[in-house]
Amino acid sequence: MSATIDLNDLATFIRVAERGSFSGAARSLGVPTSTVSRAIARLEESLSVRLLQRTTRKVSLTREGAFLRERSEGALESLSGAAKALRDLQEAPRGVLRITAPQDLGPTLVAEIVHRYVTRYPEVRVEVELSGRIVDLVGEGFDVAIRAGRLRDSSLVARKLGDLCAWLVASPSYVQANGLPRSPAELERHQHVLFRASEGEALLRLRRRGAGVKVRARGPISGDDFGFVRGAVLAGAGIGLLPSIHCDEAIREGRMVRVLPDFDAGGGALYLVYPTARHLPAKVAAFRELALEVFAR
Repeated sequence: MSATIDLNDLATFIRVAERGSFSGAARSLGVPTSTVSRAIARLEESLSVRLLQRTTRKVSLTREGAFLRERSEGALESLSGAAKALRDLQEAPRGVLRITAPQDLGPTLVAEIVHRYVTRYPEVRVEVELSGRIVDLVGEGFDVAIRAGRLRDSSLVARKLGDLCAWLVASPSYVQANGLPRSPAELERHQHVLFRASEGEALLRLRRRGAGVKVRARGPISGDDFGFVRGAVLAGAGIGLLPSIHCDEAIREGRMVRVLPDFDAGGGALYLVYPTARHLPAKVAAFRELALEVFAR
């Protein structure tokens, strides 16, 4: 007896048993009768047993053939169902999508993309982990990551979403009380909400049409999270340098104003990262396209 059998031959045998003839099985499978006959011959040779009794009028199962049909028919249906489920999984986003992203991007960009995603693809459940560490996507079971700055792992597939920039912003109440600086030099006379400052001071590297300028910013409040800096700026605590994705909505709504709008600061690039481009699950491909769409706005 051969160690293995061809599942296609086994499926052909089941079809012959159902139709009661080689010609009927051949018609339902869309193949020549000779193809069916060869498949049955191979299967019988592999199993070293006769499965069918052939007469000029009909085909009937031997005792061994009836046994094989009984034991294998349900298994083949299960395999066929599993294959169909896998195809469906690729065709329509569904299941669980696990995402990791920097903490600073969670309340803004990531939250917006995820909301749009589950609205568009209701059969997907999204789990987001916001972390300051570089997560091992494969080892920790994540489908996709959003990362800023230089990428370290060249084995991953990275799709650039765009370039980040940072703006100087303040609240209307701060501007009303303190006025607006008219040049970078005047920033040094204002109070700032600082990001990762050292002893109440941070160096701002601003640019305008390619030309750079450095400014010493000082203030009593410093934080290591852009969400915190944003909240302090909105409260009127001072001028802050924030990534545009953290303040563009507040500016449109009039809750923030840009300070020295001709100047900005580079914030690096933002990437969508996933383990492989081969056989990419539909849920990941759909998230990638939506992220590109949202960031393009």
